[in-house]
Amino acid sequence: MILRQSAEHYSRHLAADVEADATIHTHTLSGRGLALRQQLALLTSSLVVLAVLVAGGVAFWAARSAQLDILDSELSARAYLLLEDTKRLDTDDPNELRDLVWDFKQHNPFIRAAVSPTGSEAFFGDPVPVGGEYVTLSSGDYLSTRLLGDERVIIRQSPDGPGVALAQVADPYGRSAGSFGAALLMITGLGGLLTWAVGSLVVAAGLRPLQRLKKAVDEVTRTEELRLLPVDGNDEMAQVSDSFNKMMETLQDSRTRQAQLVADAGHELKTPLTSMRTNIELLMMLYSMGQENQISPEDRADLERDVLAQMEEMSALITDLVDLAREDAPGAVTEEFRLDEVLYEALERARRRRTDVSFKFRAEPWLMNGDRAAMSRAIINIFDNAVKWSPENGVVRISLRTATTKAVMIVDDSGPGIPESEREKVFERFYRATETRSTPGSGLGLAITKQALQRHQCEVFVESSDDQGARFRVVFPGSVPQRDDAE
Repeated sequence: MILRQSAEHYSRHLAADVEADATIHTHTLSGRGLALRQQLALLTSSLVVLAVLVAGGVAFWAARSAQLDILDSELSARAYLLLEDTKRLDTDDPNELRDLVWDFKQHNPFIRAAVSPTGSEAFFGDPVPVGGEYVTLSSGDYLSTRLLGDERVIIRQSPDGPGVALAQVADPYGRSAGSFGAALLMITGLGGLLTWAVGSLVVAAGLRPLQRLKKAVDEVTRTEELRLLPVDGNDEMAQVSDSFNKMMETLQDSRTRQAQLVADAGHELKTPLTSMRTNIELLMMLYSMGQENQISPEDRADLERDVLAQMEEMSALITDLVDLAREDAPGAVTEEFRLDEVLYEALERARRRRTDVSFKFRAEPWLMNGDRAAMSRAIINIFDNAVKWSPENGVVRISLRTATTKAVMIVDDSGPGIPESEREKVFERFYRATETRSTPGSGLGLAITKQALQRHQCEVFVESSDDQGARFRVVFPGSVPQRDDAE
């Protein structure tokens, strides 16, 4: 029952994790208001509209400048002709000057004009604002060109002679700005709509792999089946699909390992549970039937000792299972610690366990980063294994030798050794050699050890010691501590 509940608990947590991932992807796809496809299409069309507006503004400014240049040239030419006519008229009679202006406007109806006679600052004709900054032309005349409101104003004055003033609206019919604005509005609108349509199609095609990914996540959430996605090409979406597949493989591996652990634990717990249940039921039956005197005190004491031993065996097995699950769990505290100090602490524990075994210990200072508690459990398991198989008056040799970037720990015992064919199997969960199955133990200690060592990028090897016992050789990463740290 406990194991079945653990499996169901794991399945529920796995489904919750996958569903959380799917929710994140769904929110990413849908956004807060518009779908991602619509957001990208809107962004693209907005950029196109902005580009059209900027380009249109630049084009309008350039066209306006060109139009003013042409207007200046035309007004300057007409001012020159009117000035020459004024010189030929050679009069200061206002009426004659007004007639001259009237004749000029017959041919130039959109131009306001005024003239001044020689020696006078008064202008006759249309009201035209005079003044401004003058430049001297090659002919000696003075010329002023200004833009007042929407009018272009030119003043041309002869030295000691007459002058003329002309003013004309830059766009007399108002057609240029209106036509350009209408054209710009039409181009902008059509460009925006066309870009929206094309952008939606392009984005929809580009997001198909992401939609497949969303459907796959939804399928995992619904069925809890960890299916892989097909990966085509090597673009960004292919890389996302590949990352999703790696996540699925990791989840599948975790699920498989958890299921295997539950199955193995159930199998291993079954034997002590069955034996303990049989002994307890026998004792209960004897006491309930008043037949406790039917067995000798020695047999009853043996039964009670068996029950206690089986309970201790189960307790040790559960402790090892918890340690094994702790090694699988992420988020362990990482710190810098002295490995030689961890070895010395494990040595003191091993000495208390077997007082009839002697130890030869030598450890050089070594500094490494990692989970100190997990590393301590791994080393204690190796020492306990050496102590367990060493005979009475045996010797356990422990050494830690260091180099620049690596340190090597060697643990030799004087026990029967491990056959070469079984040296890799000793790290498997619940594995126990045939000749060791009658001895206490869960078969999880060395599995916990290897798992912790691999998590710290360590290497472990099983060999034969010099006196034909077992040798465990472990290579640790790290560094030699500074002098102050080593003291």
